[in-house]
Amino acid sequence: MAQRIFQAPNFTPTAQADTTALTNATYMAIKGGSGTQLINISEVAGMGLAGASGAMIMQLARVTTIETTPTALAAPNSDGPKHPSTAALAAAPVTFVAAAAGPQRSAATSDPKLELNFNAFGGIFRWQVPRGEEWSQLGNTQPLGESVYSQFTGGSSNAISAHIVFEPL
Repeated sequence: MAQRIFQAPNFTPTAQADTTALTNATYMAIKGGSGTQLINISEVAGMGLAGASGAMIMQLARVTTIETTPTALAAPNSDGPKHPSTAALAAAPVTFVAAAAGPQRSAATSDPKLELNFNAFGGIFRWQVPRGEEWSQLGNTQPLGESVYSQFTGGSSNAISAHIVFEPL
């Protein structure tokens, strides 16, 4: 398979507690295209677009409640293969920033969360890992089949730009 880039160039995450349905246009989520699809996330990057200093508590986390009816991505958001000759997938992953009912970030102490905090006033972060060290998810049901990049409670809510590099297998 080939890596893909899911990007949202301008959105404002809002501080929301775990096990609360995330509000549309405040998160980025990836769900498997089938019950057996493995997805490896190898990079998450964010760039602050705020006009004043503002610490953001951002997390990559699994969900305990899958969204209902995800909304197809619309411009300027996108999800596409890095390599131009990548073949279409039989079961394409589902990337989205909105749904009829948003996903709920897990509060389970046994579910991992990756802290990707930064200052949204021009701050930049990039989490990148070598092959074999990726954040993985499996299938399309909770708790292993969907990951969400969103803001945890605390900090301030500011506009950011972000992308996620992932590979469906």
